[in-house]
Amino acid sequence: MKFKNKTIEELEVMSFDDLAYEILKEKGKKMKTADIFKIICEILNLSESEFEAQIADFFTLLATEKRFIQLEKGFWDLRENHTAKIELEEVEDEEEEILEETEETEESEEDDLYLDETKDADDDDTEDDLKDLVVLDEENEVDL
Repeated sequence: MKFKNKTIEELEVMSFDDLAYEILKEKGKKMKTADIFKIICEILNLSESEFEAQIADFFTLLATEKRFIQLEKGFWDLRENHTAKIELEEVEDEEEEILEETEETEESEEDDLYLDETKDADDDDTEDDLKDLVVLDEENEVDL
């Protein structure tokens, strides 16, 4: 253990969270709260009554310290061991899909705009068709 290379004075000035970090880093695996704290108690020569008196505070320390992550069944590990791994290809595929959807939406909007313009053009033709019409009432009937 790396702690054997340090003097008791050096270890005593280290905080519990720093000691826990070093323990988890060295072990390289997840551990339970009590197991981590037992190692700390052994390193610092703390008694069983001190263990029992401080285990709850140690748990709170782990829970509030951002370097640690709580796993299922009471295990703890270093957060750096559980970072999200995103495949670059997946991100690129998602970006391409979004781009294609955007292009399709823009094309649809352009088609709608074209249809609106042709409707307006047709409306103008209808008015031109009606300009030659004459409204006759019954008195002014014309025989054809």
